[in-house]
Amino acid sequence: MDSKPTRPHRRPPPLPSKTSGVWPVALLVVLCFAALPLFLALSRARPTLSDVSQMGVTVTVHDEDPAGTPPESSPANRDRLLGGLLSPDIGESACLSRYKSSLHRKPSPHSPSPYLVSRLRKYEALHRKCGPGTLFYKKSLMQLTSAYSMGLVECTYLVWTPCGGSHLGDRMLSMASAFLYALLTHRVFVVHVTDDMAGLFCEPFPAASWELPAGFLVHNLTQLGRGSEHSYANLLGAKKIKADDPAGVRSESLPSYAYVHLEHDYQQSDQLFFCDDDQTVLAKVNWLILRSNLYFTPGLFLVPQFEDELRWMFPARDTVFHHIGRYLFHPSNKVWELITRYHTSYMAKFEENIGIQITTFAGSKVSSEEYFKQIVACTSQEKILPEIDPNATSSANEAALATTASKAVLVSSAQPSEYAEKLKAMYYEHATVTGEPVSVLQPAGAGKQAPNQKALVEMFLQSYCDVSVVSGRSTVGYVGHGLAGVKPWLLLTPTNRTASANPPCIQTTSMEPCFHAPPSYDCRAKKDGDLGAVLRHVRHCEDVGDGLKLYH
Repeated sequence: MDSKPTRPHRRPPPLPSKTSGVWPVALLVVLCFAALPLFLALSRARPTLSDVSQMGVTVTVHDEDPAGTPPESSPANRDRLLGGLLSPDIGESACLSRYKSSLHRKPSPHSPSPYLVSRLRKYEALHRKCGPGTLFYKKSLMQLTSAYSMGLVECTYLVWTPCGGSHLGDRMLSMASAFLYALLTHRVFVVHVTDDMAGLFCEPFPAASWELPAGFLVHNLTQLGRGSEHSYANLLGAKKIKADDPAGVRSESLPSYAYVHLEHDYQQSDQLFFCDDDQTVLAKVNWLILRSNLYFTPGLFLVPQFEDELRWMFPARDTVFHHIGRYLFHPSNKVWELITRYHTSYMAKFEENIGIQITTFAGSKVSSEEYFKQIVACTSQEKILPEIDPNATSSANEAALATTASKAVLVSSAQPSEYAEKLKAMYYEHATVTGEPVSVLQPAGAGKQAPNQKALVEMFLQSYCDVSVVSGRSTVGYVGHGLAGVKPWLLLTPTNRTASANPPCIQTTSMEPCFHAPPSYDCRAKKDGDLGAVLRHVRHCEDVGDGLKLYH
């Protein structure tokens, strides 16, 4: 920098008089700050001072940092904590993927809102106070021995339990929705970890567990269903819960727990969960047990009393799963070793990784050969992969291809070898019209891993891809591109089920998963209706015509 010339010493200018142009500006600033608490008190979303400090208003706090963590403004910390989404209060060795997973992805262009960050920190404090193993949790368990709920309790709970036989992708989408519901209703989120899910994920909350301990007083959780005695629908039908005067319902008149059935086979009485009056009543039940195989988040946006809070947390509504998923799901160290070993050995050396996730559904009459043609048509027409020259043979051998290709395709499927081998043979036998070599990858070790472990590895590897091509309706694909934060290309389902679709694929305008089986009952109109026409940002999905999806 050029040195500044020495200036002669001058007497400092006199202070401005009260009639100068400075004091009105100062007065305006003082008035703004004086009015800020009143504005916040009147706000329906009710952000606190800690929320305001994260919204850009400087609040000086003189607490020491006992952990000695580096300031959040450092680039390394911002990357590790995903823009403040993650708390630094969990040691790295306890969960390697928590802080290292983001290193395998390009930085997300979708920053969490300051209000969401604040709400997550508040939730973590609640979980430390009331989570499994705490004194409040043990006291709350005693409520289950009574026939009725108790008023003025310190902690209320949401217990998530998996659907038997459901895929891990379904479960992760359901868990994300359930956690968001717990966040909205100030409940402690507890997970019933069945044997087939044990050891998959790290604990997401600092200094507390999310796992439901053994000996829970409600037995046979996995056998709860639509006809269960304590299901909300049955409690309504038996007049044990009356929602016609929600404000007048007393906690002491309600059962000690209620089961919420949100599986794809739920009926209209179960769907009242998404109604405002019913949410007012459910808020007075201390223990809720929820089971679902659906991403029911769009339904929460239809509940009027949640609207303001959701708007503050997610100004960009198509980022809900992207943020909640990256906050909640961290593969255990055992699973992370499999993920990082494959990524380092095969994917990291390529400039661009393209993920193709293929799911075939029962009832489809499209042959694998036709579906493969659809995949090739999609990737070539949309310039995702270079076209091959059918008249030119490739002179590259497989070893040379692996070292010269800058672009790789990761193929995941229940039948990965069938599609991956066809794609590999196509690029191995023929040169591309651009001359660009393409390497085809497929995750190995399928026979050595439990099904859910294999699925988790593949979903995270897909989330490290720069471009995503997925089968429509695939919850595995939803998780992969949702964590990645990219808008996928959807392989559409053909209308006649016998030939490949035309067009073969479309790029979505939202990276959110689809709510496959939304309610048909419009609570606001109090009759059946099209819930895809109620709110501008809740509309129908591209791959499921009657499904619902969040859009920006």
